[in-house]
Amino acid sequence: MQEVSGFNPYLRYEGGELTLEGVPLGELAERFGTPLFVYSASFIRERFSQYREAFPDALVCYALKANFNPSIVRLLSQEGAGADIVSGGELYLALGAGVPPERIVYAGVGKTERELKNAIVADILMFNAESRQELEVLNELAGRLKKRVRVAIRVNPDVDPKTHPYIATGMQKSKFGIDIKEARKEYEYARSLPNLDVVGIHCHIGSQILDTSPYEEAVEKVVELYESLTRDGFDIRYLDIGGGLGIKYKPEDREPTPFELAEALEPYLSGVDAKLILEPGRSIVGNAGVLITQVQFVKEKGGKRFIITDAGMNDLIRPSIYNAYHHIVPVRPKGKEKVVADIVGPICETGDFLALDREIEDVGRGDYLAVLSAGAYAFAMSSHYNMRPRACEVIVDGGDVSVVRWREDYDYILAPAE
Repeated sequence: MQEVSGFNPYLRYEGGELTLEGVPLGELAERFGTPLFVYSASFIRERFSQYREAFPDALVCYALKANFNPSIVRLLSQEGAGADIVSGGELYLALGAGVPPERIVYAGVGKTERELKNAIVADILMFNAESRQELEVLNELAGRLKKRVRVAIRVNPDVDPKTHPYIATGMQKSKFGIDIKEARKEYEYARSLPNLDVVGIHCHIGSQILDTSPYEEAVEKVVELYESLTRDGFDIRYLDIGGGLGIKYKPEDREPTPFELAEALEPYLSGVDAKLILEPGRSIVGNAGVLITQVQFVKEKGGKRFIITDAGMNDLIRPSIYNAYHHIVPVRPKGKEKVVADIVGPICETGDFLALDREIEDVGRGDYLAVLSAGAYAFAMSSHYNMRPRACEVIVDGGDVSVVRWREDYDYILAPAE
């Protein structure tokens, strides 16, 4: 069957059942219940290895926001990954999962004083500062703690990444970074602050980018800034060009590889005498994961067919907020004719859907469906809406199956503060 080809080489139909690394997904659903996230360790290692091969001298910092399961972070740390963090919680996670502080970079527009203090004490590699006021607060805190802090300034190159507007972060109208045209004076100001070491330039233009040309445009501008700063005596040791490389969500999609990105950027980076930092997230874990859900009911209403599943927008909110497409296939296909249906969840919202007007093999009550490309921004964005416990997460690694997060229960949700 070709319905799943190209998403993940470890995802295939065997013996009439969808498998991941040879493990039957229907059997996992029966064993652990649904909704159920299943991740491929081999895929994650392979994707990270591609970045290491394509950019052999770079520091590759996995973006924890894509999927913060500690076992995934630990797996990547053991492979040599750093961590791109955007919160104090992610700092706590990265350190706990074994990521060395010298491989951690910290971005985000609203870092609290407590978060900044903890990261200063941990002596992380670099703060990617997003405003003049953040530079001032970092300098003040570093002075109080008798520390020096390494900083980059996140510059906004005003590049259209050709992606969903909610995840486009490098355009002038976004809240992120400092306008690259104003960056020079902010670097001069940062250099005047006694407790800061200005060591880098940071740029991140967005997410789910399927064309390398926006990267080329952004990196060209960043390198021009780098050359200007180094001419004037700035010791720019790190060039952090962010992440955002897109993945295959639709069968017809073609996703760029890290090797294609490296080839596209080589002409701009060839003269740069600074360590490159990349921050991939989705492109490492996105197609490593599938969400298994069970059909609860099928009904006809108003000329439409509804397939109602036990996974909803609290498990996977991307279709509801981004109108995002996730390919959905039966776990145990029966060779029935295809139908056009809305695949919807149990949440008390009309906006609770996994797919609208989707052609899919007809399924019935009790059948399992696999929602593909669910390794990134799925569990990480899940919630307790309608007081629904969050799903179980499982990693398969060859023939081994490990639960890496047990399904929550009602007592967990209602646990009182102690």
